Amino acid sequence: MALFHFHLFDSKGRCWSAKYFIRYSMPEEMKKGSVIGNVAQDLGLDLKRLRSGRARIVTGENVHYTELKTDKGILVVNERIDREQLCGDVTPCSFSFEMILENPIELHRITVEVLDINDHAPVFPNKDKAISLEISESAVVGVQFPLQSAEDLDVGQNALQDYILSPNDNFILKQHANPDGSKYVEMVLQKPLDRERRPHFSLKLIAVDGGTPQRSGTVNIDVTVLDANDNIPVFNQTIYRASVVENTVKGTRIITVNATDADSGSYGHITYSLSKMKGSAADVFSIDENTGTIYVSGQIDYEKDRKYEVRVEAKDQGGLTGTSKVIFEVIDVNDNAPVINVMSFSSPTSEDSPPGTTIVVLNVKDADSERNGEIKCSIEGKLPFKIESSLTNYYNLISDQHFDRESVSEYNITITATDFGSPPLSSSTKLHLKISDVNDNAPLFDKSSYSAYITENNSPGFSIFAVSARDSDWNQNARISYLLEDTQVSGSSVSTYVSLNSDSGVLSAVRSFDYEQIKQLQLVVKAQDGGSPPLSSNVTVKIIIQDQNDNPPQVLYPVQTGGSVVAEMVPRSADVGYLVTKVVAVDVDSGQNAWLSYKLQKATDRALFEVDSQNGEIRTIRQVSDKDAVKQRLSVIVEDNGQPSRSATVIVNVAVADSFPEVLSEFSDFPHDKEYNDNLTFYLVLALAVVSFLFITCLVVIISVKIYRWRQSRILYHSNLPVIPYYPPRYSDTLGTTGTLQHVYNYEVCRTTDSRKSDCKFGRAGSQNVLIMDPSCSGTMQRMQSEKSILDEPDSPLEVTPWPAYLSLFVCEEISVCKTLASCNIFQFTFHANVITGFCIFSISVLL
Repeated sequence: MALFHFHLFDSKGRCWSAKYFIRYSMPEEMKKGSVIGNVAQDLGLDLKRLRSGRARIVTGENVHYTELKTDKGILVVNERIDREQLCGDVTPCSFSFEMILENPIELHRITVEVLDINDHAPVFPNKDKAISLEISESAVVGVQFPLQSAEDLDVGQNALQDYILSPNDNFILKQHANPDGSKYVEMVLQKPLDRERRPHFSLKLIAVDGGTPQRSGTVNIDVTVLDANDNIPVFNQTIYRASVVENTVKGTRIITVNATDADSGSYGHITYSLSKMKGSAADVFSIDENTGTIYVSGQIDYEKDRKYEVRVEAKDQGGLTGTSKVIFEVIDVNDNAPVINVMSFSSPTSEDSPPGTTIVVLNVKDADSERNGEIKCSIEGKLPFKIESSLTNYYNLISDQHFDRESVSEYNITITATDFGSPPLSSSTKLHLKISDVNDNAPLFDKSSYSAYITENNSPGFSIFAVSARDSDWNQNARISYLLEDTQVSGSSVSTYVSLNSDSGVLSAVRSFDYEQIKQLQLVVKAQDGGSPPLSSNVTVKIIIQDQNDNPPQVLYPVQTGGSVVAEMVPRSADVGYLVTKVVAVDVDSGQNAWLSYKLQKATDRALFEVDSQNGEIRTIRQVSDKDAVKQRLSVIVEDNGQPSRSATVIVNVAVADSFPEVLSEFSDFPHDKEYNDNLTFYLVLALAVVSFLFITCLVVIISVKIYRWRQSRILYHSNLPVIPYYPPRYSDTLGTTGTLQHVYNYEVCRTTDSRKSDCKFGRAGSQNVLIMDPSCSGTMQRMQSEKSILDEPDSPLEVTPWPAYLSLFVCEEISVCKTLASCNIFQFTFHANVITGFCIFSISVLL
C-alpha cells in the first residue's frame, strides 16, 4: 500500500479539501470477499465518519470489482478479477476508482494494481494441428524457417520465456524479441538436408514460461524435404509502416507489400499471407495472397488498440518463405462524446448557503485522446453557478452567489460537457435543484396603517375589519398569526374593547360602543410568522366610531322647573322683531345628527311671535297692542337632522306687561293644594307677629341712633350705604345664531325638607330679567342683575331711597307675596320671613 497526500486550492488560494491517493497491490483471481486493504486506517478516518459521510465507491465502469465495507472500513473483492481480461498484455495492470464522502464532500482516489499469477500455459495456435514445412534439400545452412509463436496470456515472469526444440542434427532454434517484448522463433538449418537419406522429419516445439510451477505448450513440426529450391522470396522492405484512421470502412486498402524470388517457374511464384497474429489484429486486417495488398477487414478502434504489428510471409512454390513486418499506426478521430456521471447531488440546498458551496460532483470522461479527449464543462443560461475542476475528470458545480428562495425557488440546471475535437462532440445532463426555505422575511401588511369604521350601538361580536399580511417565505415560515398588542384606551386594556382572530386577522367588537363616550380606538396589531426564530411586524389600526342619532336634543334654556313657571317679560311698547328670549338646546350627537332646527308648535297667539328655525330666537312679528293677553304660552319643538330625527319640546311663558302688578294679577290664578290651608294659618299669623315685633324694635333702635347722631352732627343722614337700583327689564343678546350655548348659565335651587310637595326656585341668567312664578304663591319676586354698580359712581344723580323707607317697601312686598294664607306653605312663608328679618338686621348694622 502506498499513501500520497495532496491539497486542492481554488483560484483565491483557499484550500478546497484534503485529498489522498492510495495504491494497493493484489494478485488476480482472489476469492470474492478477500480483503484488499483497510481504507479507514490508511486514510486516518474513523468508522463514524465513513457512516455519517455515506462513504461509497464511485466509478464510471459497469463492473465493480471492489466493495467498501463501511462498518469495518475495509476494501474487499466484489467480483472475480482476471488480469488478462482486464488489461491484456498491458503492464502494470491496475484500475482506479474514487471513494466519496459527504458533509463535507471529500474525494479519495484508490488505485488497485492486479498482479499476475501463472494461471495460463503457453498455447500455440492450432495446437492440435502440426506445423508443416517443406524444405528443399538444396537449402543452404543458415536458412531460417519461421515457426508459429506461442501465446501466453500471463505477463512478466509468468509469460512465455523460452522455446525448446526436440533434439535433432539438422535444425536449431533462434529466438527473436519484438519491440513490445514478445518473442518469436525461427528454425535454422545447421546441417544440409539429404532427401535420399531422410526425406521426413518429425520434431516437437515446446514453449515454456517462467512461472512457478512452470507451464508449457507443445506443437508438432512436420518437415518434408523437397527438391532443391535455393532462393527464397525477399521483401523490398524489412519493415513497412502505414497509418490507418479508426472507424475505417471494411475493405479499405491500406498498403501493398512486395517480395521477389530469383527462382523461376513454380519456385519463383510467390503467395502472400499474414502469419498467425496475436490479439485482435487477425480480425482487423486481411491480405490478397496474389498481390500483397492489405485491406481492413474488421473494426478499428483507437480506444482499444493504438498500434498494430503484423508479419507478412512471402512463400514460393518451392517452400521457401520470406518475412517482413508491417506496423499500423491508428489515427484517433473524435468519435466518442463525453460521458457525464453524477457522483453527488445536494438537493434541496438551503437558501442561506454561502457562495462557494458545492452542489454537484460530476465525473466526466472522454475515451478519445489528446484534443479529442480534452473536456470543458459549461452551464446553459445565466444561473448563479460555476464549474470548477477538482481532480482529473472530476468537476464541481458550486454556487456563485447567495440564493433567495423568494425570488427563485428552484433551478433547472443543464450541464454540457464538450470536447475539443473537430467537430466537437458534447453531452448534457439536466439537474433539478430545489432551494429550501429559511425564515428571512418578516410578514408585511398590505397597508402602512388601517382605518375602520363602526357605527355605535353595535352588537358585541360584530366583525369590524380584517387586517391582512403576507410572508414571502414558505410553509411554516410563512404561517402568520395575528396578535393584539396590549395598549391602554381610556385607562382600560384594548382587549376589553376588541378581540382579534389570530388566524384570519378579523377584528371583532367585544362590547357595544357609544360615540358619546369614545369616538375612536387606536390599537397595534402584530403579524408573526411560524419560523424559528419568529419574525414579526406591526401595523396601526384606527377604529373610528360613527355616530347614530340616539340622543334627542336637550334644552338648556329656558329651564323647565317643574312646579315653577319661568316667564319672559315683553313690554307692550315692544316693536316688531323685539327679541323676547332664545331657546338654547344642544345635541350630544355629532354631524347632521346634531344640526338643530326650531319650530313653533303651539302658541297662545301665533300672530304675535315667531321662532328662528336656525338659532331658536323668539321675536315679535308685529307691534304689541293693549289687547294682547298678558299671559302668553309658547310651545317650541327642537328637532335634530338625524334619520329618523329626534325632538324635544320646551314651554316658554311670556308676560306681556309694563309693570309687575299687572303680571302678578295674571300669574296668581293657579290651583292650590287645599290640604295644607288649616295648618298654615296658625304659622302665618305667628310669623307675622314675630316679624312685626322685630320691625318695631328695629325702628326704635334706628330712631334712637338717628337722634343721637343728629345731636352730634346735626346731620340727619350721611352714609355710604349701598344702594340697590332698579333697572327696567332688558335683554342682551350675546349668544349668536349658531344654535349652541356659548355662555355659562348658572341656576340656584332652594329646596325645603318637603320640596316634593312645593318649592320656590330662583334662577339667574347673565344679563337678563326673568320672572319666576311658583304656582303655590300669589306673588312674584323679581331679581335683577345690573352690569354696573351705582356705587361705583358716588356722584350719580339717581335718587337714593332712605333705608327705613326701602325696608318698609320691601316688607310690604314680602307681605304681598304671601297675602293669601292658602297660597303658601309654612316653609315658603318662613323663607320670606327670614328674608325680612335679615334685611332688618342688616339695616340696623348699617345705621349703627
